[in-house]
Amino acid sequence: MRTKFRWGILGPGNIAVKFATGVAALEDQVVVAVGSRSPENARRFADRFHIERCHTSYEALVADPDIDAVYVATPHTFHCEHTLLALRHGKHVLVEKPFAIHATEAQKMVEEARRLQRFLMEAMWSRYLPILVETRNLVAAGAIGKLQMVQADFGFRASFNPASRLFDPALGGGALLDVGIYPISLAMLLLGQPDRIAALAALGSSGVDENTGILLGFPGGELALLSTTVRATTLQEAILLGDQGSIRLHSPWWVGNTLTLQQANNAPEVIYRPYLANGYSHEAIEVAACVAAGQLESSVMPLDESVRIMGVMDSIRSQIGLRYPME
Repeated sequence: MRTKFRWGILGPGNIAVKFATGVAALEDQVVVAVGSRSPENARRFADRFHIERCHTSYEALVADPDIDAVYVATPHTFHCEHTLLALRHGKHVLVEKPFAIHATEAQKMVEEARRLQRFLMEAMWSRYLPILVETRNLVAAGAIGKLQMVQADFGFRASFNPASRLFDPALGGGALLDVGIYPISLAMLLLGQPDRIAALAALGSSGVDENTGILLGFPGGELALLSTTVRATTLQEAILLGDQGSIRLHSPWWVGNTLTLQQANNAPEVIYRPYLANGYSHEAIEVAACVAAGQLESSVMPLDESVRIMGVMDSIRSQIGLRYPME
């Protein structure tokens, strides 16, 4: 009988609930341990997902010999520290997006994973959804001709709360790192590395970006028009414009299952590609498959690309005047 792929969850917060839900839908994977600095939080999370073991420190979690990979689900500012901790204890790592706070941290994480020969991946789960796999295939096959422009947004209305992680500069708060990374990652998935970056933002009273517009230019003349906000709920759509057609990823595109393909002189075609459970299952499948194949990174979310995405967000933050206190 095939042994199940065993996860340890480092940090039982809201995003960890989503990941654990995704893993629970898989027959060949299981969460066997959770680690938290709060025994009550660890026990509550373990009881909810029927997890065998609770660890009351992150060090104890990563030292657990019965774990194949660690999912790092702590706030942005701790991603580098906790990823390095897990890697140095011999664990493969899936770290929640954004990969780090800035590109320097990201590069350090990548170098350590490569030095230790351990798998590492940014948890940009949307990339693995069947509808985005279909989108990449359509673009690569020339279904809309040469891709010229990507338009994408991700925003939601959040009431200001200075105690919330979302508005706390010390925890890497703001729209950009929290949800702006989604349209940026999509644009770079489809168009590569931008050579021109322009951004404007409105910073809130706590100093983080609450309303941000981004324009990326690419070497072939392609453009990406992106926006992110915590002041309003956006349409949450993505539109890909080619010289012979278009693809519209329906709302919410970042956890979508439907697109409309419009080719020149043809009637619109609606394509449906459902995802497993809540969608988070697919990134877990990718990690286990890569580890089983002896791969140290995913071809869908390469490590160097995670570093480049952090670099783009560093440039955007520089332009809009957003600097975090730990920098």
